[in-house]
Amino acid sequence: MQGVYRCRFCEKILNHTFADLGTSPLSNAYLTEADLSQGEIFYPLKAEVCSSCLLVQLPKFVAPESIFSDYLYFSSYSDSWLAHSKRYVEMMLARFKLKSSHTVIEIASNDGYLLQYFKAAGIPVLGVEPATNVAAVAVKEKGIPTRNVFFGVETAKEMHAEGIRADVLLANNVLAHVPDLNDFVGGMKIILAEQGVLTIEFPHLLKLMNENQFDTIYHEHFSYFSLYTLCKVFAHHGLTIFDVEEIPVHGGSLRIFVKHQQDQAKPVMDRVQDILAKEKAEGLQDVQTYNEFSKKTQKIKYDLLQFLLKAKQEGKMVAGYGAPAKGNTLLNYCGLHGDLLAFTVDRSPHKQNHYLPGSRIPIFHPDHIKKAKPDYVLILPWNLKDEIVEQMAYIKEWGGQFLVAVPSVQVVQ
Repeated sequence: MQGVYRCRFCEKILNHTFADLGTSPLSNAYLTEADLSQGEIFYPLKAEVCSSCLLVQLPKFVAPESIFSDYLYFSSYSDSWLAHSKRYVEMMLARFKLKSSHTVIEIASNDGYLLQYFKAAGIPVLGVEPATNVAAVAVKEKGIPTRNVFFGVETAKEMHAEGIRADVLLANNVLAHVPDLNDFVGGMKIILAEQGVLTIEFPHLLKLMNENQFDTIYHEHFSYFSLYTLCKVFAHHGLTIFDVEEIPVHGGSLRIFVKHQQDQAKPVMDRVQDILAKEKAEGLQDVQTYNEFSKKTQKIKYDLLQFLLKAKQEGKMVAGYGAPAKGNTLLNYCGLHGDLLAFTVDRSPHKQNHYLPGSRIPIFHPDHIKKAKPDYVLILPWNLKDEIVEQMAYIKEWGGQFLVAVPSVQVVQ
């Protein structure tokens, strides 16, 4: 019998399925050679939608300490992500006239990929990063002062008691990773300076639904956000979204700008209402819209299996590029293994010579593509498609072609 789960924001009982992706191991639980003789734990991967606040979410099956204490995602291994971060810093410096008297704090600061640019501009910075191995890289290699803790109300109170306030507080692609949403947002309220600005980037639920990005659903992502729902969340904590930008990263994201409700110096921009109106027009304020999404995920599964089986029958080799969490959702949902996807490659040395969880497909250095000469390369981090096609253009030398599965299964022209 299925347990009763409550919404992590408004605590209403969840009884609407958004996407049922079967069972899967943790998407970032990469395996070593020694692990191959052991079993893996598979957890249900079923996203629900709250009929009250319309928050799309996964029940918490795993404590965040199990996921994020030792983490193999390092932001600095994507050139396009570094360029995006640098542009953000330049924009913030200009828009909010930041000076050396201001303090920038990033929650989930990873390996210092972003704060390094604020530091180079002479702005005092502080990172908060729960993964011990990643935080150590930020400190040792980039000189970014970093607190190795999970962020929430208690951490925020400790920082507040030490006199720490954020003139700019940022949290990029972390809100989805937080099981206790109210604790996290409540903590941000505490350390945001009176006239401070909080910016958050997150994949836009509207894009996920319109472009079939179901593979961004995995256990490390507890929630999936529309602007409509986030306005409710922040208002509950005495915060106001006063501006929003649509940005192309991660398949289509929103960057929101948040202030304290009593801060009169920052008027609410028209763009907030524009995005809310777009969401309403697309049905995101109607729970019935969410009930239709599962049909799209099934089509991609069947189309990809059909393509790979046909390639196998024709004696062609298909390899992967990348070892992202989203790729593991796709492969496990489709039930794929090394017989249909021979191997994958990744630029991160932290993932090389490991195996993907569940599918147990080996991960090599990108140079392995040149040796194996596969007929097709399935780009698993489709959000970096253009960057990867440019880097790996040499596969054309032997007639190799690129393949993506999202938003639909297609050979890249």
